[in-house]
Amino acid sequence: MTPFDYKKLKYFSDKLLAFFGIFLSAPIMMLCALAIRLSSRGPVFFRQERLGKDEKPFVLFKFRSMIDNAERETGPKWAAENDPRITVIGKFLRKTRLDELPQLFNVLKGDMSFVGPRPIRKYFADILAQDIPHYSLRFTVNPGITGWAQVCGDYAGSMEGQREKFEFDLYYIEHQSIQLDFLIIIKTIKTVLSQRGQ
Repeated sequence: MTPFDYKKLKYFSDKLLAFFGIFLSAPIMMLCALAIRLSSRGPVFFRQERLGKDEKPFVLFKFRSMIDNAERETGPKWAAENDPRITVIGKFLRKTRLDELPQLFNVLKGDMSFVGPRPIRKYFADILAQDIPHYSLRFTVNPGITGWAQVCGDYAGSMEGQREKFEFDLYYIEHQSIQLDFLIIIKTIKTVLSQRGQ
C-alpha cells in the first residue's frame, strides 16, 4: 500500500468509524453526562484549544474529569497520577477512557484521527520545543484519540516522560500503517477493559 493509499483509507475509515462510534456510544455518553452533572459542579464537557496537524489550533472535546476551573490557582499544569483535581466520577472515566468519547466528534470534523500523537496545548508545545530537538515533527500528522505513546509508555506528566512520549510518537510517524493502527487500537481496547487508563 502506498502512503497515498494509506492516508486515503485512514481518512475514510476515521469518518466511518466516528459516525458509527457516536451512534453506538450515545447511550453511554448520556449516562456519563448525567453522572458528571449529578456528582460535581461545572459543565459536563471540557473544551480546550489544542494543536492539530501543522500546529493548526482546534477545540478538543472531552467529558470533564476534574473540578471546574482546575487551573484557576495553578495555571497550566500537566495532569499527574493521583491528581487531587480529578473528581470521583472523573477517576472512573479516565481509567476506562470514557472521558475521551466526545473526541469522536473531533474525528468526524477532521480535527483528529483515531490513531496519532495525542493533541497538545500550545503552552506546553512551546516549552517542549525548547528542550526536545525536532519536536515539530509530531505535527506532521493528525493527532489521535489514542496512539503508540499511550499504549507503550507511562503517564507523561513530567518533562522526562514527555521526551519518552515524543520518541514513541516519532516511531509511529515513521512506521505508520494500517497494521500498526490496528495494533494500537487492539492495545487500547485491552487498556480500557483492564481499566489501566489514567
